[in-house]
Amino acid sequence: MDTWDPKNNSSFRPISTNVPGIQISELLPKVAKRMDKLAIIRSMHTLENNHPQATHYAATGHQPNPAMRFPSLGSIVAKELVSRNNVPPYVLTPSTGNDTFMLDHFGAAFIGNQYDPMALPDPSSKNFKVPDLRLPKTVTAERLQDRLSFRRVVEQIYRNKIEEMELSGMDIFTEQALNMVLTPSVQKAFDLSTETTKTKEAYGLDSFGQSVLLARRLVEAGSRFVTAAGYKYNEWDTHGDNDKRHKDHLVPTFDRTFSVLLDDLDQRGLLESTIVIAMGEFGRGPSINPANGRDHWPQCWSLVLGGGGIRGGQVVGSSDEQGGYVVDRVITIGDLFATIYKALGIDWEKTYMTPIGRPIKIANSLGDATGIPIKEII
Repeated sequence: MDTWDPKNNSSFRPISTNVPGIQISELLPKVAKRMDKLAIIRSMHTLENNHPQATHYAATGHQPNPAMRFPSLGSIVAKELVSRNNVPPYVLTPSTGNDTFMLDHFGAAFIGNQYDPMALPDPSSKNFKVPDLRLPKTVTAERLQDRLSFRRVVEQIYRNKIEEMELSGMDIFTEQALNMVLTPSVQKAFDLSTETTKTKEAYGLDSFGQSVLLARRLVEAGSRFVTAAGYKYNEWDTHGDNDKRHKDHLVPTFDRTFSVLLDDLDQRGLLESTIVIAMGEFGRGPSINPANGRDHWPQCWSLVLGGGGIRGGQVVGSSDEQGGYVVDRVITIGDLFATIYKALGIDWEKTYMTPIGRPIKIANSLGDATGIPIKEII
């Protein structure tokens, strides 16, 4: 109600967009001019209202289960579309700072560690660089290959004695790492210093702006899925001072960076093949609490997506007068995933088999049903 679905219980008035009949919050004037490129879903309905569980659900489509880890959307896209140009197929920027949290919610689980996200440092930090992406000056590519040949001889002796599944996984990691180190275009993709000051400033010199700029570079170079966030993953958790934080920092920062990303992708001819989605793990409640904040609210919330295969200038679903409950067209995470898969040319009805023989839907919806693509926006 403070961003994509303006209501009377918001402090911010609705404004018109460049699509007749669609209004969004006055805090998003730049995005409003690009609404023809975006579809709004105003009837998302999810099941979890606590951050860890809700993040897991939003990232995987499955409720947390102590006996099972589920692959994330990013990992599934990376697996189905395969890597390009030796660029990591799935990147998380910046890192959450918690490896367990990252792998539990954004990881690949049983489909293979090679589809886990590559987690990067904060790209807005001074002298940002990806560690160990380049060979030391004293080691040439030829010398590295000699070392690898010697290592394979020694390693084979061990492998002849002990066969472990982990070894095949290590082979994949080694190959991925070597391909990255030995491919100059990969190093270039991570090098933000090649961007002009004007471009960096347009995206924003903060963590979110530079993460999104890096995401554009990585997608252009060959990455299949990039999750870009601010350095503080919980900064939208507005239990206090909701209006002030939205007005003074959160929404203007997002409005600036998201608009520039859309324009940049469009100008480079990438938008028609790249899906852009802006979402959290749930919405905020319709009532203001004693701290002038809004609390967690999974019953009804909004998100936007556009680009590759998504029809912009559309609104799907609606909420009640206060934005608290879905009035029309309940959309689940499974439906969202199915829509993304269909737009990317992936079979959304596919299931993966776990090592214990349990089938897992890649677009899992409420009640263990299969998600259905949102026909209005495909």
